[in-house]
Amino acid sequence: MIVEKDRVVSIGYSLKDDSGSVIDASEGNEPLVYLHGNGNLIPGLEKRLEGKKAGERVTCVIEPAEGYGEHDESLVFKVTKDEFEGADIEIGMQFEAHGEEGAQIVTVVGIEGNDVTIDANHPLAGEKLHFDVNIVEVRAATPEELEHGHVHGGCECGGDCGDECGDEECGCGSGGCGCGGD
Repeated sequence: MIVEKDRVVSIGYSLKDDSGSVIDASEGNEPLVYLHGNGNLIPGLEKRLEGKKAGERVTCVIEPAEGYGEHDESLVFKVTKDEFEGADIEIGMQFEAHGEEGAQIVTVVGIEGNDVTIDANHPLAGEKLHFDVNIVEVRAATPEELEHGHVHGGCECGGDCGDECGDEECGCGSGGCGCGGD
């Protein structure tokens, strides 16, 4: 079975920056499992995996436009310390902010007096991403996975916890469970 829209794909991967430093990797963990063609991976990587099959390896460089976008200076701005409700703020800290487009993660990039500079860009915006991907498995998606736009599965303890694993967004049971496997 090949990687194409609405197939469930399992991949092992490593992600490095331009200097060769590892940003993220699946080594030592379970493969990443996602529903292909549904916006669950960055567009450039989905495009490079399209048409491949289990056992194939893909090595590629994804430009910012097909990754997390270019760094947008308009998303770097100042707020006052009061916005953080007494939290002890340090450069590099990340917070969840809620705005017109919903929740997003912002990073503290500067502190000067009562002013805090935050960056709402994705931490990898503007970066070239170097992927080494091994396609582990490709399977057909279930009707429920297709309806919800993401992969469902039992919990990591090996059992199927059903609704106890509740994905809070859709209540479909795709998350972890209280059995210690999450």
